[in-house]
Amino acid sequence: MPTDKEFDSKNHQPTLIADYACETGENPLWHPFEQKLYWTDIPTGRLFRYDPATGNHEQCYEGRPVGGFTIQEDGSLLLFMDRGTVALWRDGVLTDVISELPEELSTRFNDVIADPRGRVFCGTMSTPERKGRLYRLDTDRSCHMVLEDVGCSNGMAFSLDWKTFYHADSFAYEIYVYDYTVETGLLENRRVFARFDEADGLPDGLTLDAEGRVWTALWDGSSVVRLLPSGEVDRRISLPTRKVTSLTFGGPDLRDMYITTAGGHTKNEDGDSAGGLFCVKDQARGRPEFFSRIAIPHDITPLRKP
Repeated sequence: MPTDKEFDSKNHQPTLIADYACETGENPLWHPFEQKLYWTDIPTGRLFRYDPATGNHEQCYEGRPVGGFTIQEDGSLLLFMDRGTVALWRDGVLTDVISELPEELSTRFNDVIADPRGRVFCGTMSTPERKGRLYRLDTDRSCHMVLEDVGCSNGMAFSLDWKTFYHADSFAYEIYVYDYTVETGLLENRRVFARFDEADGLPDGLTLDAEGRVWTALWDGSSVVRLLPSGEVDRRISLPTRKVTSLTFGGPDLRDMYITTAGGHTKNEDGDSAGGLFCVKDQARGRPEFFSRIAIPHDITPLRKP
């Protein structure tokens, strides 16, 4: 009998869905209302969407860098940008929610995730002066630093029972777990869940499937992997490009795994399909992501149409 890894590699090949030559394709997120997949190219400030029902895809936004985004409960997108800016994107109109964070003027947000109560955990990149941070944006728009000294704040997820928070620090080659209190958003008792060697690649974006298993993308590792509760790899999906950045589940039954990649500007080094969006079917079933519920004042004036 073939092993799980062997079965996976022979029968579940990634399919290239769209190639916008993303420098850093990231943050794939399934929009349940629209039944479309959104993702971003961080440094070029572009946002894309894909409709699997028709096969059509398009660029739908271009502007300042978008490190990550969430879906608000009304279906609009909450964009986390450079300079600590948070903005609402609805019907092509961009509206400032937080104009900037004084401590983050020289950096940008990276990965983000909404929690079960509608708060958003949002990480920032390191600068030459200090390491990155993880913030919690509460529903009343107050922003609280919850972690500092993070090399590269990346993939985040919540366990099925909401008692555990997963968080990758890519530059440390580690994924951590914290005790998480849903009522307050408090993170406590950090410990290492999984550790990777340089040859494995850096853990980047991550997600949990409907059975509570962790999947993570490996930057410079040409793959996404599934991890056992012990943190060991028990399944690997190889991709034809080195810099695999993130993944999520989508489709009507959440059985389609969408994977983003980077290196579209260095295809000669990273592969012809570097920077593309890939799909793998029937690897596992995902679970719906939480909506953000950040209060948006009615008197906020839209900035512009990008």
